Order: sequence, then C-alpha cells, then structure tokens
Amino acid sequence: MIQVQDSKQVSKIEDIKIEDIKIQDSEIQDSEKPEVVLSVRGLRKFFGINRSAARKMLQEGAGKSEILKKTGVTVAVDGVSFDVERGKIFALIGLSGSGKSTVVRCINMLQRPTSGQIFFEGRDVVHMNKQELHELRRSKISMVFQSFGLMSHRDVMGNVAYGLDVRGIGKEERERKAMEMIELVGLAGWERRAIGDLSGGMKQRVGIARALCNDPDLLLMDEPFSALDPLARRDMQFELLSIQKKLGKTVVFITHDINEAFKMGDTVGIMRDGRIEQLGTPTDLTLFPANDYVKDFLGSIDKTKVLSVRHIMITPSCLIREQADPVTAIREMSENDVSTAYVIGRKMEFVGVVTLTNALQARHDNLPSVASVLTRDVPSVDQDALISDIIGTASDTPFPLAVLDDGGRLEGIVSRAAILSSLS
Repeated sequence: MIQVQDSKQVSKIEDIKIEDIKIQDSEIQDSEKPEVVLSVRGLRKFFGINRSAARKMLQEGAGKSEILKKTGVTVAVDGVSFDVERGKIFALIGLSGSGKSTVVRCINMLQRPTSGQIFFEGRDVVHMNKQELHELRRSKISMVFQSFGLMSHRDVMGNVAYGLDVRGIGKEERERKAMEMIELVGLAGWERRAIGDLSGGMKQRVGIARALCNDPDLLLMDEPFSALDPLARRDMQFELLSIQKKLGKTVVFITHDINEAFKMGDTVGIMRDGRIEQLGTPTDLTLFPANDYVKDFLGSIDKTKVLSVRHIMITPSCLIREQADPVTAIREMSENDVSTAYVIGRKMEFVGVVTLTNALQARHDNLPSVASVLTRDVPSVDQDALISDIIGTASDTPFPLAVLDDGGRLEGIVSRAAILSSLS
C-alpha cells in the first residue's frame, strides 16, 4: 500500500524548514480554462424495438440483463457524459460489451444515439443534417479502426491520400501531403508498396497516416492496436504518443487494456454495463478508486508506471546547513534517530549528505564544519519522474534519492523502502 507522506513534516533544525526551500513562483499563473473540443452529455444508445419500455425499466432501477430479458432491448450506453480537452488524449476502457466502442461510434454518428447530446466545437452533432455530417467526417473527425480498413487495390500512397482524393484535391498536392504523413509514421520508402506487403504494425501506421492526412481536429481510435503482437503494439503506442506530441491532435482512444489506457490517456474513463464508473487521470484512478469495481479492475496495473516520485517522496527528518559544525550535525542526527543528514547551501540549494561516521571523524579532527566531509555526488530525481524510471538509480545508491526542483533546491527524498511499497 502506498503511503502519501505528510508534507508538513519538517526538520528540527532551528530556522530551517523544508517549506523554506520551496520558493514560490512570483509569476502570474495562467488561469484560463482549457478548451473543451468534445462534450458528451447523457448519451444513451439502445438496440431493439421496445425502447420506451426499456427506458421505463431503467428509470425504475432495472439492470441491463433484466431489461434485455423482458424487452429484448440491449442497453449499450446508459447516460454517459464526459469532456475532452483540445490537444489531449481521452482513453475509454472497459470489458467486452461495456459500451465503449458504441460511444465512439456515436460521436461521429456511425450509430445514432437514442438520446443525449454530443457537442463538437460547440455544435450538437446529433442534430446535424446529412450534408453537415458528411463534411464533419471528411474534414473534422477521422477514425482509425482495429481492422485497419485499408483498400487492397491501392498502394500505401493511394490509401493515405484517399481522403484528399475524395475531396477533389489535385494529385500533386494530395501526394505531397500524403508523403508528409507517410514520413511522419515512419514508412518513407514504402509509399508505392502494395498493402499486402506490409506487416500488421505497418498497416496500422498506414491507417493512422490516412486519418491524419485530412488534418482532423479529432481522431477517434477504436482499439487500434489490439490486433497487433505485443512488440508491434508497444511500438505503435510510442509512435502515436510521438505524433500526438508533434501535432497536438485531440484523440478519443478506445481499449480493453488497462496498461495501454493508462499509458495513452491524459484522462481515462472506466466503463461497465454502458455506464462510466469513474473518470480521472491515471494517477487519480490509481490512488482514489471510486468503488470496489474500479479497485478490482485496476488490480493488475503496474503502479510504478503511473505514479510519480511526488507520490512517495517524504521530507528528510534531518536537514542541516553546509557550514554547520560537526557537533551540531551529530546532535541533530542523534535527536532524529538517523545516521545521515541532508545538507543545503547558503541559497537553500542541495549540497549533499553527511553520514554520522563522517561527522564523528570531523569532530575528532577538529574541523570547523562538515563541508569537507560531505558526500556530494548524490543521485537526484525530479518529482514528476515515474517511479519505474528511478528504480535502477535507487538500487545503485546507499542513500535515499534527493528530489530537487528546477533550481536545485531540495523538495524531498525517496527511499528504497518507499519504492518497494509502490510495487505491491
């Protein structure tokens, strides 16, 4: 169990507090709210004829299976609401039949919702006419499917440029744009190859390049990597994250793999029986599951790849200045029942550590301060680093890792014990 330490714990050293090290930024923070590009409100989708009876049973508290048995209506989506910020990846995860794929198909109206609202850039997609929907799919929203959906009679270039071809873009311009996307997904040199010559991962790269070629504002991805082998899947996850970082696209990503959802999503929604059980960042979901279902669902997640150093770091109990005399250093370590003290300089910057053994030697040698007996080469980490990224470093040092801010000031420490607790 990961214990989040009390940030108010401070050193007993007079006039030295860890809070003093955290210099407040005097710059005015940007309080502008992020732009919401997609807003889904009260989305419902029923499959079957007797929908009014199904709706009534829902209002009376009946479950999905009972409604299906009595009315023949499948409740695929039941009252789903969420927002997606521009330039972010929203991951929706759930078991087979949870309704996640139905949600994404309602967004671009491949399936018409039974009720609810879907606002894209402020416009309700549900009430768009056929021409407006056609234009929306052609220029604003693109979709990448699990099955690739490529045309075997066209080569790579022809597949990637297809959307521009449909829009009537001239050959020279569309192939220039298509080539940019082909290079972006790492397929330069394959543009004239037949689709049948490609591996599964390469085909999915073509699918992503085709979706990006129209420069959409929203990219819908319905389990795009589930048909790939583990190595190709990992490569494509990295590729998509790299592309998203370069282009800043907004993405709705559907998956059944919790590790993939947490790796890809800025925000994650966990679905069950057509409803969203919990929305939040991967960190929030890991630390604060809303109910037992979410807790059990997340049971297999590798927490070290979700939680960062900030969640396990603590304030050092013994903190001294570089010019402190050996007697003071020994006294402070003794009072705090530790054998190591963390040392800061005149500008509150982290300098190193001093051990009790070295402090005793300094007193024996009548040294004026502990400055000359410090261990200065102490590995440090950033508080936003993932725990998985610091395990190797922590195993190679005898001291807890120092957590520093951008100015080299000490924010906390991370012990090997804290790292081990995060693995459980």
